[in-house]
Amino acid sequence: MDDNRSVPFVDLPAQIALVREEIEKRFAQIIDTTSFILREHCQRFEEEFRRYLGVGHALGVGNGTDALVLALRAIGLRPGDEVITAANSFIATAEAIVLAGGQPVLVDVDARTYNIDPARVHEVVTPRTRALIPVHLYGQPASMRPLLDLARDRGLAVIEDAAQAHGARYDGRRVGSLGTLGCFSFYPTKNLGAFGDAGGVVTDDDELAVRVRMLRDHGGLTADDHDIVGQNSRMDALQAAVLSVKLAHLDEWNDRRRHRAACYAERLSALEDRVVAPHADGDHIYHIYVIRVAAQRRDPLLRY
Repeated sequence: MDDNRSVPFVDLPAQIALVREEIEKRFAQIIDTTSFILREHCQRFEEEFRRYLGVGHALGVGNGTDALVLALRAIGLRPGDEVITAANSFIATAEAIVLAGGQPVLVDVDARTYNIDPARVHEVVTPRTRALIPVHLYGQPASMRPLLDLARDRGLAVIEDAAQAHGARYDGRRVGSLGTLGCFSFYPTKNLGAFGDAGGVVTDDDELAVRVRMLRDHGGLTADDHDIVGQNSRMDALQAAVLSVKLAHLDEWNDRRRHRAACYAERLSALEDRVVAPHADGDHIYHIYVIRVAAQRRDPLLRY
């Protein structure tokens, strides 16, 4: 084997080549109409994504971190409220809790699925707990059923961090559609990625949808009418156009990932206890195929 050979983490040019012509047509329409922020192209993607997930509302926002912040603000998170989430998620999850005024409570994960351990969540719930943020990490759905049961019993909101799990299913439903709200990142390397930063918030709750819609656009639903303190987190039409084109291919692309993951699993069968185990009730979409290696071998393998 050639020791100088490198394996790219992601090959975006190969993916873009499949959809470039259609994206360029959409870009030309946006340039000709100068409809650059929200409006028809964003509305089109929001409706397509809403139907794809089977939810009542889908709202495009500036990025995945903003999606979490807006969801937390929409439920009325107060300073000092505790929000339980996974200890191994990307920093944006805990960061969003802090930005929204809350206190992150980090919980360890199941060693086989790498997702938050529901049994440990039970141990850390307090009267100050306001919400749970399960993270569908690496494309693997978290164990939602016990978390939803706990939330129902304790009156907690469930905000799904589905930034790495576009199209994954749990109990037959798309992740993001199971909790109070679902949050997505459309960063370019995601399974459904834009050509820059973009994010989304989805929900079946009409009132929460209105609140997110206001919060993402300076606190109002119409120009120059600002009822609450919001922020500027609007999706631009160019990103919406890219996402709309790519969404039509997402299931096919996820199936290809599963096929390649099966090939990895066959060849790595001797490392069964170090390879992520698909959840029995979930449908992994393999945003990342993760293995654990011994500490002394990790960095040399990474360099290789």
